[in-house]
Amino acid sequence: MSTKSIFFGIVVIAALFVIKSTVYILPEYQKGVVLRFGALQPDFPGTGINFKYPFADEVIKFDGRILTLDAPPKILLTTQQKRIEVDSYAKWRVKDVGLYYVKTGGSERRAANALSDRIDREISNQFGQRTLEEAVSGERDQLMTDLTKAIDDAVGQELGIEVLDIRVKQIELPAEVRDSVYGRMQTERQKTAQEYRSSGAKEAEEKRAAADRQKVVIEATAYKESELLRGEGDALATGIYASAYNRNAEFYSFVRSLNAYQTTFSNKGDVMLVDPKSDFFRYLKNPNGVSQQ
Repeated sequence: MSTKSIFFGIVVIAALFVIKSTVYILPEYQKGVVLRFGALQPDFPGTGINFKYPFADEVIKFDGRILTLDAPPKILLTTQQKRIEVDSYAKWRVKDVGLYYVKTGGSERRAANALSDRIDREISNQFGQRTLEEAVSGERDQLMTDLTKAIDDAVGQELGIEVLDIRVKQIELPAEVRDSVYGRMQTERQKTAQEYRSSGAKEAEEKRAAADRQKVVIEATAYKESELLRGEGDALATGIYASAYNRNAEFYSFVRSLNAYQTTFSNKGDVMLVDPKSDFFRYLKNPNGVSQQ
């Protein structure tokens, strides 16, 4: 290998070393600060390719995405001095990179520990001002909103981070009192259920009795109306019969006799004992209906 080739190789290696010492890339999901001889610089690097002074500058990078702090469950007291177990989590991210580095050294764990302590204190204060019913009912959303705002204002000035949201995943009673409390709750619910059943049964009996009375009234009214209609029909029929009889009494008697014959002898086995001289056979003996002595 010639001296010229060796020299060219040394130059290339030196150039690569200089480039590596002066050029660095900051991804979009990261943020960073520059330390010059250990002193924090006021100008923070942006996303993409950046330059630094070799041997003088040191770049500290940390995660700039939204991070999740999943805190362990804590035992808290409500305003009624009732012990509850609260399990919560928080969403946060770096906002002021300079302050964040000064307070935490760019350590995500240190920032998370400080944020967790602040959340524990604020949650304890918020639950200490509310009853258990308010904490688990409609007041819960307002509690989370107040909690997020209070902690965001505090840690924004203390740590340079932004708290986006704090949520309570679960509110439970401590294990040592959970069974007894659940037992009382179950007894109360059973009592309430029995009261509802008794009230429902009473109301059902009242409605059933009212329906029975209404049924009797409706049937009586219907029977009365039917009898009236039947009487009116009978009267109308009687009037029609009387009118027909007055027009032709002989023809009316003849028709009545034919109907009587048809009804009496409707079956072949029918037998009737009647005096032959009876008026029943007047039209059979004489078409004019004149009786023969």
